[in-house]
Amino acid sequence: MRFAVLLALLLPLAAPAAPPYPPEVVPGALVIVGGGKMPDEARKEFVKLAGGEDVNLIVVPTASAAVDEPKDAEAFTKPWTDAGVKSVTLFHTRDKKLADDTEFVKPLTTATAVWFSGGDQSKVTAAYAGTKAEAEFKNVLARSGVVGGTSAGAALMSDLMIAGGSDVATTATGLGFLPGVVVDQHFTQRNRLKRLEGVIAKNPEYVGLGLDEGAAVILKQGRFLQILGGNVTVCLAKSPTKPAMAEAGGKGALDLFQLRRAAHFRAAKEQFPPAKVAVPEVKKGALVIVGGGGAGPEIWKKFIELAGGPDAKLVFIATALDDPVPVNAGEVTALARYGAKNVTVLHTRDRKKADDPDFSKALTEAKGVWFSGGRHWRFVDSYEGTLTAKRIRAVLDGGGVIAGSSAGASIQAEYMPRGHPLGNTVMAAEGYERGFGYLPGCAVDQHFFARKRTADMTGLMKQYPQLLGVGIDEGTAIVVTGTTAEVIGKSKVGFYDYRTKPTDGEPDFTEVKTGESYDLKGRTKVEPKK
Repeated sequence: MRFAVLLALLLPLAAPAAPPYPPEVVPGALVIVGGGKMPDEARKEFVKLAGGEDVNLIVVPTASAAVDEPKDAEAFTKPWTDAGVKSVTLFHTRDKKLADDTEFVKPLTTATAVWFSGGDQSKVTAAYAGTKAEAEFKNVLARSGVVGGTSAGAALMSDLMIAGGSDVATTATGLGFLPGVVVDQHFTQRNRLKRLEGVIAKNPEYVGLGLDEGAAVILKQGRFLQILGGNVTVCLAKSPTKPAMAEAGGKGALDLFQLRRAAHFRAAKEQFPPAKVAVPEVKKGALVIVGGGGAGPEIWKKFIELAGGPDAKLVFIATALDDPVPVNAGEVTALARYGAKNVTVLHTRDRKKADDPDFSKALTEAKGVWFSGGRHWRFVDSYEGTLTAKRIRAVLDGGGVIAGSSAGASIQAEYMPRGHPLGNTVMAAEGYERGFGYLPGCAVDQHFFARKRTADMTGLMKQYPQLLGVGIDEGTAIVVTGTTAEVIGKSKVGFYDYRTKPTDGEPDFTEVKTGESYDLKGRTKVEPKK
């Protein structure tokens, strides 16, 4: 067992850096416990993530004053040996020079897991921040290991770390395993809501996570936070149009990207959607927006026609689909069935690749783009703000056509309903509300009447009455040119205009059936010419 007890060296406190945007993926896994009794399922999950009973575990007790008494060392390792872990090494120093010694940190180079015990988080950062030890802690994550901690070991996960204070926190720089997030522990038990809200108010780019004793969050796959045990409170700063948020929950999951995007947009102080939205108009080219459930021949043929015919160069973007993305998606087969001869498939989840000119070269000659169904947040994560997104827009601005079904429908609107990465039941998913904006001033929902989604759109319109709500049924599409939306396919579309209060007892939308049209600017149904 490797063990050293030396004097602590204090570190100067650095100002916390603003979190990057879009959020970066955290490698490996994190297990963060709010203090008190660690949930059995959290301990089991930690061991499992690290490789089972054969885990090579390093326990860092530096936050505790008790570790300076060697007779107490076993107290830090016993919970893990009792859990069946065969290899547990205690790693501790208060000498920063020793923490920067290659031989001293050698046990970390083969570790599959690191656990930080409770106490005073500042003692840990004073000893290890900026040293080879800190670099090796992070290397455990980089090689898909697991890092965890409880109490002080939870607080130090942040890059902006709460170091102390009662109602008003003192802050410092943590070890930053979980960037863009401030973790506070013993949350409800020690009445720490006010201090966490204060930190977030001063640092609105950050997400606050308040963990009760016995509560744990487990970060997997770089973004999904599973909640175990007690309550976890999420705090976000206020924005010009949204009040500060403090929501507690003891079940389910959180999405780190969604929370960090929400914090980013709140900090930007930009109102979205704007109080006065643009006129829904497609000045050049056309849109074909399909409600999912399978497009009929008339929809595929219309898309191919608008693109310039069977010989037109088309691009199919498959990114909303689940992994593994199929080589021959159904939409590609359908395009070929109805005459398309030149279809290029684009897909990546790597934003750097999406910025590579070679990746999206096909778009520079394309006359039509089709977005797949699936989950529309994946389009946002992969392409928002990239060269690929700019080139897609250029297809429309050059007189081409953009189309898509289901997820590929909602992404085309300025406001994107059902964008939450954890599920499609949330209409207004903060952080994932912005579509690609080819149809300005609108919120587009799909599978509309088939899945009985009219009440969902009603709720969204009450929240954002400036928007024009568009609910497209399955097997149905709107073809938008200028400010006119023509309905084609087998069913109908509901258009919601809440700028004036709907009449009680009457439908709050205008129903437009196939073969009919709607004036998006005037927000009225186009009456057939006599």
